[in-house]
Amino acid sequence: MNIINDFNIVVIGAGPAGCQCARILAKLGYKILLVEQHKTFEKNDFSSAATPQETIKNFNLPETVVGSYWQKISIVTTNINHTWTSQKTLGAVLNFAKLREFLAGEVEAYKGKVWMGCRYIRHFQEDGKTIVEIRRFGGEKIVVSTEVLVDATGYARAVMYEKKSSQPEFLAGVGIEYLIEVEPREYDKYANNLIFLLGHKWMPKGYSWIFPMEAEKQRLKIGVARCNLEHKQIVETKSMRWYLELLIQDYMKLEKYKLIDIHGSTMKYSVGLKDIYYQDNVIAIGDAVSSINILGGEGIRHGMTNAEIASKYIQKYLQKRLYNFRPYQKEIQRRYAIKWNICEQMARKKYIQDSDESIDRVVKYLKSFTVEDMMNILFEYNFQKLYKGLGKYIQRKLKLVWQQFSNFFN
Repeated sequence: MNIINDFNIVVIGAGPAGCQCARILAKLGYKILLVEQHKTFEKNDFSSAATPQETIKNFNLPETVVGSYWQKISIVTTNINHTWTSQKTLGAVLNFAKLREFLAGEVEAYKGKVWMGCRYIRHFQEDGKTIVEIRRFGGEKIVVSTEVLVDATGYARAVMYEKKSSQPEFLAGVGIEYLIEVEPREYDKYANNLIFLLGHKWMPKGYSWIFPMEAEKQRLKIGVARCNLEHKQIVETKSMRWYLELLIQDYMKLEKYKLIDIHGSTMKYSVGLKDIYYQDNVIAIGDAVSSINILGGEGIRHGMTNAEIASKYIQKYLQKRLYNFRPYQKEIQRRYAIKWNICEQMARKKYIQDSDESIDRVVKYLKSFTVEDMMNILFEYNFQKLYKGLGKYIQRKLKLVWQQFSNFFN
């Protein structure tokens, strides 16, 4: 077998988690190969990419990856709406393609290899080496060896699970987003504001959004996402494209716009965080271990944080200070399991149980909250203050989840 190169680490998937993992380890001097199935990063530019301002600083990201900044948060339901405003910048909407392109460029700057247009085929053990087969776009097969193989293939989990039948139970969702260009006066209506639309009118079993993007080009991101579960009250729903058009015509009332791009993605969250985190010298990161938050669908900063944690254990493994990745799994679950499972309970209630009246009642209660409170709820998943205004049923459910997982990890 013709092995063309030997690496310390091969990372399959150049999303935020895979790129950040490769970036960190390449900077440490390891011989890295980052593999991406698409020829360019524009081919899978699927994320709405809204994130708190701290993300830019925490991951040392440049201005070039920022599409726009925001300082307002709006929630619109079938019947009511409210906006929370800050005097300072609260966060950014990232250019997802430019983010990954920057991170991959950093990998190359630290002497790592980035292979675009290459698809992972399989891996196996031979003569004490982990052999990885990769196929270039067009048919050429490449064979490399590695000490550690990283599954950063997102919801596909292509490396860790050879058979779909062996995957755990997933709570799945799907989203579609338009990137549109509008007149300056229309863009100004949505500049500096993250708008979330809830309720049966706008998106049954999920939510819709309008985010500002690239002010100089007057571009907006508008999207819809929903869970693939039956609603307790709604029998029939329309197509996701139908709800996108409703958003454009009924809420935004756009008479004229230019459609720049249509993209979408699938989300698969392992209920109870029961993904396989590692197997021998193969380790899974990012969405491949459900780092995405099921309540709001936010995944970029969680995937990058997950990659930083994984990189620490990969380094220890290569230094022979660690003989399996069990400590990595325990740290990730200790960090996320309680909050993520509370978010799952809240998502199930909000998206597949609640009536329009219940959704309205929650938003009316939230009107008394400060913008700092809303940031804590939406991005830090700090629900303590929210408990007081919730019904007894959800309070009991959330407290039970918190108690169960607290007892498990203590």
